[in-house]
Amino acid sequence: MSGMAETIRWGILATGGIAATFTTDLLTLPDAEVVAVGSRTEAAAAAFADRFGIRNRHGSWRALAEDPEVDIVYVATTHNAHYDATALCLDAGKAVLCEKPFTLNLRQTLELQDKARRRDVFLMEAMWMRCNPAFLKMQELVRDGAIGEVQTVHCDFHLAGPFTADHRLRDPHLGGGALLDLGVYPITVAHAVLGVPQAVKAWAKLNPEGSDATTGMIFGYDSGAMAALTCGISADSPVSAVISGPGGRIVMNAPFFIPNGLVLHRTGQAPQRWDVPFTGNGMNHEAVEAMRCMRLGALESPLVSWQATAEVMALLDGVREQIGVRYPGESPAASGEAS
Repeated sequence: MSGMAETIRWGILATGGIAATFTTDLLTLPDAEVVAVGSRTEAAAAAFADRFGIRNRHGSWRALAEDPEVDIVYVATTHNAHYDATALCLDAGKAVLCEKPFTLNLRQTLELQDKARRRDVFLMEAMWMRCNPAFLKMQELVRDGAIGEVQTVHCDFHLAGPFTADHRLRDPHLGGGALLDLGVYPITVAHAVLGVPQAVKAWAKLNPEGSDATTGMIFGYDSGAMAALTCGISADSPVSAVISGPGGRIVMNAPFFIPNGLVLHRTGQAPQRWDVPFTGNGMNHEAVEAMRCMRLGALESPLVSWQATAEVMALLDGVREQIGVRYPGESPAASGEAS
């Protein structure tokens, strides 16, 4: 894909709230053009296209994937459809930025990454937090030893609700539950700072329909470090992230998944604050990264690497196995099987 034109042309697959937020951010980027939208119905595609001034509107995902004007597709469906939508676009030779969680399980993730490799097209999980300027600053401080070797990560992401049984956050048929929608963020913080844990212990309260309402996780590392992570859709929380070491702690501005700064607390010293504001709604940073990689001819982003996506998905699978959450159509081996 190296040598691409200065302007990269985007297609939007699905027309819900997150698609609208992402499209709003894309329209602020001078080197991006939203040329097409695809939905399961002509009416939904037309309404979205009219709202954002998009010239090509398609009443099927396949038609969008085969649109010759599109360079990259942003997949904004519910979790359960990420795999099918992304596979369709990759098979059509289109680069893809797919919403998090990337898929329902590790098997699907590895299949899509293999497909992108064979098709020689760019693929990236839309884990916008990994592209956030304040999050990148936090990682820089950790790498530079600002707090010494990290010993603990404390992170929570809860929504108070209430959410009805048919809401996407609860519906197992849509990949619902707190873990995949919210817990992926605390897990990503721990992974970005400490890597893959050697031990995982999880507990959960399940909804009557089988998705998780609240999940707690402890990650243990051979170094002695640990991460205490929680997520839920039935209680309020600070939505905070704190990374601690012998030299102090780093506190991300809340909500930590879209921080506009952070504070470094060192023992015996005045706190140091960094204002690191995101632009737009915060989703344009991942779009900028995707386009940067495409112009370089890369298949993946170093900020949201295939390995990181797969490792986080493997952790999600392992937690689901412990708490007893399985999605309709999954075989017992679907979670965590890498072959």
